[in-house]
Amino acid sequence: MKRILTIDGGGIRGTFPAAFLANLEKDLKYPIGRYFDLISGTSTGGIIAIGLALGMSAADILKLYEEKGPAIFAQTRSGLPGWLARHFQRGKWLFWGPKYSAEPLREAMTDAFGNRRLGESGTRLMIPAWHPQTQGVYIFKTAHHPRFETDYKELAVDAAMATAAAPTYFAQHITANDVGLVDGGLWANNPTGIAVVEAIATLGWPADDLKVLSIGCLEDIKVVREAYGAARLAPQLASLFMAGQSHGSLGIAHILTGDPHERKAIYRISQPVPDGFYTLDNTRRISELKDRAFAEARTQKPLLQPEFFSEPAEEFVPTHR
Repeated sequence: MKRILTIDGGGIRGTFPAAFLANLEKDLKYPIGRYFDLISGTSTGGIIAIGLALGMSAADILKLYEEKGPAIFAQTRSGLPGWLARHFQRGKWLFWGPKYSAEPLREAMTDAFGNRRLGESGTRLMIPAWHPQTQGVYIFKTAHHPRFETDYKELAVDAAMATAAAPTYFAQHITANDVGLVDGGLWANNPTGIAVVEAIATLGWPADDLKVLSIGCLEDIKVVREAYGAARLAPQLASLFMAGQSHGSLGIAHILTGDPHERKAIYRISQPVPDGFYTLDNTRRISELKDRAFAEARTQKPLLQPEFFSEPAEEFVPTHR
């Protein structure tokens, strides 16, 4: 049986999957990334995926969100009074450029990954990004196929910064190879579908031999009216798109693995929440996200343990070193 872990994008809401995995990990002999044959994550989920593949514990990744999150999504930067700074920041975001500087994110990623490269990953890895110059898909991959001859040399920091460079929040990331990339959430915020396709089409794993743990960053509950004017629809386009993409991605995975009609293969972990309650950059909700995740892990642990955590995955031997 081949085990796949996928983690959605969602900004600071990545605290939820990080905390969920950290709680599961408490009862395991090894760091939780060791129990999967393939890990894929987008945006904030990409950061978690890279950390796990490089051997970090989920507990240390959760600490990264708790300790570095407030600086990455700082609520004030200008030295102005709080209320005035927030209005200035919002105006800058709407009219002049990215809402946040990427430098605190870069510092956090450098502290976490240093100069390590994707080739040091102990697990097969897929990290989606987007190349705006060519309007093309860009996926960082470990050397888990003879065709993949370049990405394993890439800095882990570059892959993390690229997949997390959400438009309007951060500027595009320029890698060490001078490639400009932005958030993979533009096309694969939920990477479950592409991970299953990779497993079957590239790695040649039988579809009926796959088990997938797919973790979301919560799901906003929206009321969709019969008709919208442009002014009312525009603010909701991003979240509506991500919800649609997520359902499509999961649908692909369900069809390819035969879930649920032939067998149980996809284990989706997420929670519905009130629309707008947990924004992508509201660091004041970190403790609540952690609370939700720990409670969810307590419920799911007896179901997931025999499916995913009985023993570590087989050692990953890359094609290129």
